[in-house]
Amino acid sequence: RREQARLRAGVLEEDTEPWQKEPRFAGLHRVGGVDLSYSKGDESRACASLVVLSYPDLEVLYQDCRMVPVTAPYVAGFLAFREVPVLVEAVQRLQREQPQLQPQVLLVDGNGLLHPREFGIACHLGVLTDLPCIGVAKNLLHVDGLVRDELHKEQVRSLQRSGEAFPLTGTSGKVLGMVLRSHSNSSRPLYVSVGHRVSLGTAVSLVRACCRFRIPEPIRQVRPPWGRYGPP
Repeated sequence: RREQARLRAGVLEEDTEPWQKEPRFAGLHRVGGVDLSYSKGDESRACASLVVLSYPDLEVLYQDCRMVPVTAPYVAGFLAFREVPVLVEAVQRLQREQPQLQPQVLLVDGNGLLHPREFGIACHLGVLTDLPCIGVAKNLLHVDGLVRDELHKEQVRSLQRSGEAFPLTGTSGKVLGMVLRSHSNSSRPLYVSVGHRVSLGTAVSLVRACCRFRIPEPIRQVRPPWGRYGPP
């Protein structure tokens, strides 16, 4: 908790890059995605993956997926301490070997400020790499009074078109993220939250722009064929 609080102080919740302020994100050319996929039946090993896609074409420019040992145990609310070290290594390896392909922003399969201590994996990775990061989760994390109750479900049903969204406001009064309908063919929303060096509005707009399907391409492409838990 002390380490999270120390690092949390370094999170920037606003746009810091020129491309973030440009119409249609002019100046943005490379969007990254990261994820860990665990070996089926053995969570001591995982495939740490990093992809970089061109923007706006969303074509794969770089892909790194390698099996790594995972030694830290899973503890709810502290997932980053288990996963971030190997993801930081993947980013640093790219910076050393092909610095011209460094992503200008990372989409992370997980939460940012939408977290019990407002410091999810997207924040943690952003602070350690100093890259703009966005948290993209498929399920609502129940924090600060946020619950998937009937009211929440009704709000989700009200999202009729791709790009429509509504804020996630906790009992504290703080907006922790946005619920986004990312694609017209899927009524299941995404939960977008700030990681680092990006505003919530920019985060939502970029995630939507990266969606050919429900899941944004940088995260969809980073997954091995077997998904997060595999291989079979």
